[in-house]
Amino acid sequence: MSLPHAILTALLEKPSSGLELTRRFDKSIGYFWSATHQQIYRELGRLEEAGAIRALPRPDQPTRGQKKEYEVLPAGRDELAAWVGRIEDPKPIRDALLLRLRAAGVVGTQGLEAEVRRHLELHRAQLAEYRAIEERDFGDGRGSEGDRLRHLVLRAGIDLENFWLGWLEAARAELADMGTGAGMAADVRTGPEPAP
Repeated sequence: MSLPHAILTALLEKPSSGLELTRRFDKSIGYFWSATHQQIYRELGRLEEAGAIRALPRPDQPTRGQKKEYEVLPAGRDELAAWVGRIEDPKPIRDALLLRLRAAGVVGTQGLEAEVRRHLELHRAQLAEYRAIEERDFGDGRGSEGDRLRHLVLRAGIDLENFWLGWLEAARAELADMGTGAGMAADVRTGPEPAP
């Protein structure tokens, strides 16, 4: 997925100003496709220049310094529809904690157990937030096709958080079983070839 497609999606759901769009990103799309406010504004300019979106005319306000509200043009809708149907391979997981655990196999696990516990708390909080959104926005039934698809995306977030909670609990237990792991580096060098 790319930021232009995320912006086109959000603007097709509701024409918005750049500020409104960044706020909506923070509360929805940003959960699975993050972008800074600066990146969003920069991409809005590119999309407008490419003819995919336009700023809505506002005859009641002077043009300088006014808040622009954007809408998607047919070319933008066509690009988004074509992108939805494209074939894309899954992206590999890039998570620093996984790399740190791998590195701990060489240098020892000192301090890692506390970080795993911290990640557990962060994922618990994220799961609670997702469940609150689900109850608030999807608690009353199936809804429209758009609502059903948005709920499906939210369910992916809930399922991912449940995965991370289970995996982090297992990692925490494994680290606790190993103790501090101070002698680990010497053991790994003489042990079998590491797994991928």
